[in-house]
Amino acid sequence: MTFDEEVLRDYFAQGPQDVSLDALDLGRIPRHVSIIMDGNGRWAKARGLDRSQGHVAGVESLREAVTTSVRLGIDVLSCYAFSTENWNRPQREVDLLMGLFAKTLVAELPLFAQENVRLRFLGDIDALPAKTRNTFVRGLDETAGNTGMTFALAVNYGSRAEIVRAARILAERAQAGEVSPAEFTPEMLSGELYTAGLPDPDLLIRTSGELRLSNYLLWQLAYTEMYVTDVLWPDFDKWDYLRALVAYQARDRRFGGVVAR
Repeated sequence: MTFDEEVLRDYFAQGPQDVSLDALDLGRIPRHVSIIMDGNGRWAKARGLDRSQGHVAGVESLREAVTTSVRLGIDVLSCYAFSTENWNRPQREVDLLMGLFAKTLVAELPLFAQENVRLRFLGDIDALPAKTRNTFVRGLDETAGNTGMTFALAVNYGSRAEIVRAARILAERAQAGEVSPAEFTPEMLSGELYTAGLPDPDLLIRTSGELRLSNYLLWQLAYTEMYVTDVLWPDFDKWDYLRALVAYQARDRRFGGVVAR
């Protein structure tokens, strides 16, 4: 994707002392950035608030991440919102999240239209409560014609389940005689994942300082650069995003090979 440098510089004007847009090589922006949004509960607890308030505050950070990604000309932004394991949380919190997903999506549709963002979901959204599922389908329909950045939200997503699902689809195709198991390739399995058609993430950002993948994009993250920050998700802003990109550009990406010296 392309970007308007004048608009971008205005967007990142008057920032903190430790980072600026000048530190970023605008010719090497990653195609796909993925974010594990973590720390909403801890953010709320530190302020004596209910966990639900952390999730509400996290919506503002997500909106800013989408806007920042568009300004930078990033092709794909994917974010981990709700895992298959999150159903084990207290029912009150799960219900609140499902309602928040639906309410937030409706509220953000004008932004997606304005920024030409196409929505996509990773995970089994058919298993979601009807109101949330129907709202997601509405979002898919209303953004289907947009040609700008793809925003992929992982909801009811678990990477192991995703890989098993893809393997099952290939096994069923083999059983039907459509393909021989001897012909299976990594590309064929990739084509049956929820991310089919999207490039693998170049950069994974995880907030809150946790050093784990939490069953997220295990196949797709094989050669992804990882950036972990102690900043809790509701506090993560465009300057934190810029710091992650600057750190990413300092990496030597070899994809298993060796760079000649």
